[in-house]
Order: sequence, then structure tokens, then C-alpha cells
Amino acid sequence: MNEQSGAPGPGELEKIHRYTRGAVDGKDLYTFSVVLCDNDVDRDGERFSTAALHELAALFLGKTGISDHSMRSADQMARIFDTEVEAVPGRVNCEGEPYARLRARAYLPRIAKNEPLIAEIEAGIKKEVSVGCAVARSVCSVCGKPQGECTHRKGQRYNGKLCHVVLDGPEDAYEWSFVAVPAQREAGVVKAWDAEELKKRLQTPGGAAFSAGEAEGLRQTLERLERDAGYGREYRARLKGEVVRLALLAQPELPRAALERVAAAAALEDLLELEKAFRKAAGRAFPVRPQLAPEEKTERPDRDYLI
Repeated sequence: MNEQSGAPGPGELEKIHRYTRGAVDGKDLYTFSVVLCDNDVDRDGERFSTAALHELAALFLGKTGISDHSMRSADQMARIFDTEVEAVPGRVNCEGEPYARLRARAYLPRIAKNEPLIAEIEAGIKKEVSVGCAVARSVCSVCGKPQGECTHRKGQRYNGKLCHVVLDGPEDAYEWSFVAVPAQREAGVVKAWDAEELKKRLQTPGGAAFSAGEAEGLRQTLERLERDAGYGREYRARLKGEVVRLALLAQPELPRAALERVAAAAALEDLLELEKAFRKAAGRAFPVRPQLAPEEKTERPDRDYLI
């Protein structure tokens, strides 16, 4: 494969043709590598087992790449045509097991509509991804019981062992999405050079085949986008926490872990709608009453002495 140019590598075009209606010329396609998930603990306190990664490798073949887990066909961006589980020599996960990750190869057509996306992938802007899948088992890493059936809490340590949820037995893989903040810390596009390398090249006029003015403009754009992405991540994290808080106020019987998973996977516009709905529900459950509001009148003169 030729990740530098984005062209399909030897043997890849044949794999891509499994998903196209007819033969497509390699020069009309852009390909890239992406890490979908790994066997280490993510931001939600969960991790896939190594066995699950191998099962997901088969399930993700042919799956579409979209934006922010949107289910609209208009938001489809790319498609996976090859997968493999790879180890990183010398690295271990939180359990001391060999670190492994699920790496995929994806393609999209080189058409006018996709030119901005290709440019963002090359520049390291469109990078982070999240996956949508279903698993048969979610168990506590401390005791092995199904999630929610024990008293251990994610993120706490018990006899030095970090409590998290182990996801195993994948049953389906729905999609993978470009997102601002992935649950899996290292899930994202694997590129010929990273954003830091791109910055270095942009600091040298002509170093990335740009004029001095173009390089400076792109450098400023990259810095602005990175700064805005940071603001977006912070805003989303606060909104996610508020949705969970209001949902628990409105319906205390809802399991917190399930709410956190739903909030983590929801698109920003869905989080805003959930926040609005749960705020209204919480307001009905706990109506606000001013401290100086007049007391309700009663015809019973002995009301102050009722027990």
C-alpha cells in the first residue's frame, strides 16, 4: 500500500472490488488506515478483550464510515475493505497483557464532494474515530460478574487492580465514525506523518509544496481548528455530564452506567435535545418554589400543630 499518496496498494484493489458494483480504477480512489479500537481501557472505563478484537476484525469488513454516529446515508464517508489485529512490540495494556489493536483499511472515491474530507485526513484534522457495535458480554474486571451485578465501581482500584468493564463476544458491528472525542484514546487515522510533523513542514516555506503565504495560512488554520476542537471537546464533556445528571434527577431508577454509554455515543445535536427534555422532566419532578413565596392558605387553624 502507498499511504503517502493514498492510492490502493498491491492486491488492495481486488479487495475493494468486493464492495463496488464494477471495476474501479485505483487512481480514482483514496485509501487510508484507521485504528478502530484496542484492548486497553478507554475513557468510559471499558475495554475489548483481545479475542473480541479478532471477532470484530471480521465483523467490520465492509462497514461504512460516517460522521458522529449519524444514521443518515448522506453522512456516509468511506468503507472498510480490509482489517487486521496487530500487536505493538514491547507494549502492554492495563492488565499487563500484550497490547493489541484493530487496524482497518478504508477507501472513498476521489470526487469533488470528498476533496475537503481527503484534505482534512491528510492534514490530521479528521483523525479520531469511534465504533458502534454490540457485544454479548460486559463483565466486571475485578470479579467477572456481569456489569451491574456487583458492587465494584469503574475507575476504582481494588487490591491494586483497576476496575473496568471487559467487552466480549461481539455480535454485530454497525459502523465507525469520525468524532471529536473518541472513547478509545488511540482510535483514529494512521497517517504517513502526524500533525506535529505537518506543523514542522509548514514552518518551512515550500516544505510541503506550498508557497510561503499558503503555508502560513494553512498553519494558522490548523492551529485554529485544533483550538476549536479543544473547546468542542470540553463543551461536549460538560454537556454529557449534565445530561446524565438531569436524567438521574428525572428518573433515578435509570442505571448511571447505561446513561453514560448513551451520552458518550450520542451526536451533539442529540445531546442538546436530551438535555432539554431531561431538564423539563427534572423541573416537573422538583418544581422550583421561591423561599419567600406565601404559604398556602388553609382553613384549619391547628395546622401548625399537626404531627
